[in-house]
Amino acid sequence: MFKKMVFVIAFMPMFITAQHTIKGTFSPAEDYKYAILYKVTPESSSYIANTQVDEKGNFEFQLDSTVTKGMYRLVYALPQEEFNFDIIYNGKEDVLLTFDAETGASYQSSIENTLVNSYTKSMSLVSSSIGNFFRQKSKDSLALAAIFKTQRETQNAYEIEAEGTIALHFIKANEPYIPETFEDITTYIDNLKMHFFDHVDFNNETLQSSSFLIERSLNYVFGMAAKGKDEIAAYKKNTDELYLAMRDASTLIKCSLLEVLWQQMVDANFESVANYISEAYLIEIARSLNDTELEEGLKLFKSVSIGNKAPQFSLEVNEDKKQVLKSLYEINTAAQYVIVFWSSTCSHCLEEIPQLQTYVNGLKEGQLQVIAIGLEDEPSRWKNETIKYPSFMHVLGLGKWDNEIGRHYNVTATPTYYVLDRDKNIIAKPYDFQAFTKFMEQKVEKK
Repeated sequence: MFKKMVFVIAFMPMFITAQHTIKGTFSPAEDYKYAILYKVTPESSSYIANTQVDEKGNFEFQLDSTVTKGMYRLVYALPQEEFNFDIIYNGKEDVLLTFDAETGASYQSSIENTLVNSYTKSMSLVSSSIGNFFRQKSKDSLALAAIFKTQRETQNAYEIEAEGTIALHFIKANEPYIPETFEDITTYIDNLKMHFFDHVDFNNETLQSSSFLIERSLNYVFGMAAKGKDEIAAYKKNTDELYLAMRDASTLIKCSLLEVLWQQMVDANFESVANYISEAYLIEIARSLNDTELEEGLKLFKSVSIGNKAPQFSLEVNEDKKQVLKSLYEINTAAQYVIVFWSSTCSHCLEEIPQLQTYVNGLKEGQLQVIAIGLEDEPSRWKNETIKYPSFMHVLGLGKWDNEIGRHYNVTATPTYYVLDRDKNIIAKPYDFQAFTKFMEQKVEKK
């Protein structure tokens, strides 16, 4: 989890006599084909075994004496970093579970895992009671005190029951803020946030070997931010507070957690927050770890973020029936520009590029200029395709994914769109053609 894990699917039988098993049932069965088991430590993820999922959704891992107690990760689909869940294995008992994507894993046997699941459900019920109390705007201080008493007793009871188990690490780390006296909702939420990490030890190896620290961090940054006009500022402030909370953690753990948070901001299209994380913390951390790949990736993402000048490149344009080499910044043919990275071997591109041409043809002249950069292994097919789009400015990007222009624009898939204003500033990075046309609705005039 804290390292970029490289998974290899190699279906090999196990010949050593089994001592215990991890088995279960996936539902619906037809959605699952295989399962792979890894042991996770703070430093690495080690392959243990794999198995096919049968037509009824059943799977089974037989574990021998070399499989020691600790945190394990069960992968059930690709990409493996997304489709997985954690399992506690104490080396003393079988683990029996059921799993579906909506509700997650439920355990029929395994003291360790059932303890964590039961604790989570019990505390969630108490939290729901607290939420209901405040939603009803009740002033009954005795009723609220009784709910908090139940919450405190539930926490203590599970800690006692989990004594001596791996599960105790998670139960203790999950302990919420519990007031001693009546608090109004504003005070309660402020204190809940202030004490969010009171019981979280970022150096705990069991927590590091699970998804706990990542989930806890994301819940804080996203869950403790008020939605609305100050949402971006709240995400940045919460990131600062997260970093303060993990001040005593190792540099590697800080890097791992912040990198996941950065990626979440990228995926959610909060570019300004992602760039804040990299500039305030992550670039310096990457540099201290000599992680040049991460450092360069962060800088590259910022260079093509919305609001920045688009990276410069040269292209041939037709002027007075002659081909003239010009830079991107010298082009002055439209009010807006769309740079589209595509390929003549990309099926999605061959669907969207004709739609793009039809859209542009429906606009008033001078509204939008398409600069189409073909990322290709060889030019012949590309040349044949470009004939179909005479109004586009075409650039051949040989080398496919290693093409210099594509690298400067951080292109990892085709088609990829960048919308520029007249001055070649990036004003949008639509995900696909539909997102592009939606963005352009307020920017252009149709014939």
